[in-house]
Amino acid sequence: MSDDPASYFEANRRKWDERVAIHRGSAFYDVPGFLAGKSALESHEPEEVGRVAGKSLLHLQCHFGLDTLSWARLDFSGEAVREGGALAAAAGLRAEFVRANVYDAVEALPARTFDVVYTGKGALNWLPDMEAWASVAARLVAPGGLLYLFEFHPFGDVFDDESPDALRIRYPYFPRTEPLFFDDPGSYTDGEAKTVHNDSYEWSHTMGSIVTAIAQAGLAIEFLHEFDHLCWQQLSWMAPGEEPGTWVLPEHRESVPLMYSIRARKPS
Repeated sequence: MSDDPASYFEANRRKWDERVAIHRGSAFYDVPGFLAGKSALESHEPEEVGRVAGKSLLHLQCHFGLDTLSWARLDFSGEAVREGGALAAAAGLRAEFVRANVYDAVEALPARTFDVVYTGKGALNWLPDMEAWASVAARLVAPGGLLYLFEFHPFGDVFDDESPDALRIRYPYFPRTEPLFFDDPGSYTDGEAKTVHNDSYEWSHTMGSIVTAIAQAGLAIEFLHEFDHLCWQQLSWMAPGEEPGTWVLPEHRESVPLMYSIRARKPS
């Protein structure tokens, strides 16, 4: 594989395009439940963002749009963008899906800014450059508007996801110059799914680099909250959390942060 990030992005796009249909039909995403009125957001997300009625909201790196459309009730993949449009029509919701590299989002949405720019749940690990991402996000936030990020905690990403019974360090916390390579058949929604495009490339980012990039992009950070759960069973011995669809480390719940949220506002 070339050192050109575009080649890494293309491998990731092939993987995600192939998995849209798998995810669309999975119990994990529960599309029938969504169409019946279920939200794909965790309960604290609307609480932390505040009222969005009557506001414009941009979701960067939206996969096939369940979180996006959940906000409408209150990416980078062509297949996912098409599926998001179909879901919006099926749910009777107003949403526009745009396919572009996230670093080109300003050019893909010319002369547009938004009251809320939202992203998260496995978005930043696909990006090599936090400063460039934060700059793009900040330019898309309207004056007085906010960026809201809800993501997997980088500390939780260091553990061996194949360890059967204990926390073991496997991946680096501090970023490397080259991305991490994975060859993973199937999907987190269905480990037995038959897949062809299994190569992917991911980048690690420290909490410090994320917070610093957002601040240096001109946004004022209002809070950083950390959570003791995940929205998927990353490790086989994780137990269901108190909120439906969440998973916790039963023996280490008070020791390991697994997700975090950041709200940052653009000066008026």
